[in-house]
Amino acid sequence: MANSAASAPLLSEEDKVVLDGYGGGKGNSEGALCSFWVAVWKELALLWYIAGPAVLTSLFQYSLSSVTQTLVGHVGTVELAAVGIQNLVVSGIGFGVMLGMGSALETLCGQAFGAGELNMLGIYMQRSWLILLSTAAVLTIPHVFATPLLRFLGQSEEIASLAGKFSIWMIPKLFALAVNFPIQKFLQAQSKVIAMAWISAAVLVMHLFLSWLCILKLGMGLVGAAITLNLAWWILVAGLFAYVVSGRCKDSWTGFSWLAFTELTGFLGLSLASAVMLCLEYWIPMVIIVLAGLLRDPEIAVDAASISMNVEGWSFMIPLGLLAAIR
Repeated sequence: MANSAASAPLLSEEDKVVLDGYGGGKGNSEGALCSFWVAVWKELALLWYIAGPAVLTSLFQYSLSSVTQTLVGHVGTVELAAVGIQNLVVSGIGFGVMLGMGSALETLCGQAFGAGELNMLGIYMQRSWLILLSTAAVLTIPHVFATPLLRFLGQSEEIASLAGKFSIWMIPKLFALAVNFPIQKFLQAQSKVIAMAWISAAVLVMHLFLSWLCILKLGMGLVGAAITLNLAWWILVAGLFAYVVSGRCKDSWTGFSWLAFTELTGFLGLSLASAVMLCLEYWIPMVIIVLAGLLRDPEIAVDAASISMNVEGWSFMIPLGLLAAIR
């Protein structure tokens, strides 16, 4: 036994071929290089099969607020500034916190999927719902008190007052985000990203039409903007949830369970750690918008800054989608 083990080769024949290819003659080197690039292209194809729909999903969902802000810009400069500062400052606080806390689900769902414990994916998603919905309830406070908060930050009275009203109207969107983020992570862990892209695209098209109708055609202004944006996010959530319970995720979604109420402390700790890391980078545009509101002509300054941040946000969605493919 000992002699046979000692005489066994350390490298298999396949390993020898690979090593000879890199250290041999010109023909072998060219063959190894060709095999290397074939492997690279195969890996890229696999990556973009997941990353492509994930990038599109991020772009479509981010565009919901961008469409609203663009159409509100046709109503007036003050209205545009109010929506911009609400979207990037008031809602930005909640968006950063909940996106970060929802990112904890990527780790847990990825581990469960890799271990073959598919039933735990649905449990983890429900735990994340409980934590994020509770967080959303707390985050309604800056929405309700947005006007005095913006005054404290030095924003003009007109912008602060209008942005405060719009913030209160946008509270339903906050709870939609709390449901949406866990569903996204749940589906991404199973590489079910194509359905998310199609659902998000359909909601965006619907939102574009309804926003044009309510904001411009019917002249509802900010009220129409709030109604259509809240509606779009909740229709998106309903569409994604319908996909989950439709049977396409029968191994990972087995219905609501009391297990979701267990081990919440550890889940909360991981969620908070993820939120802190993401918020530090996500809140940078918020600081820029606040500083823009302190300039000589705050309406124009906030308008310009919010539009620039919107364009920058679109470019940020591309690496965000790529991250979803490699996690």
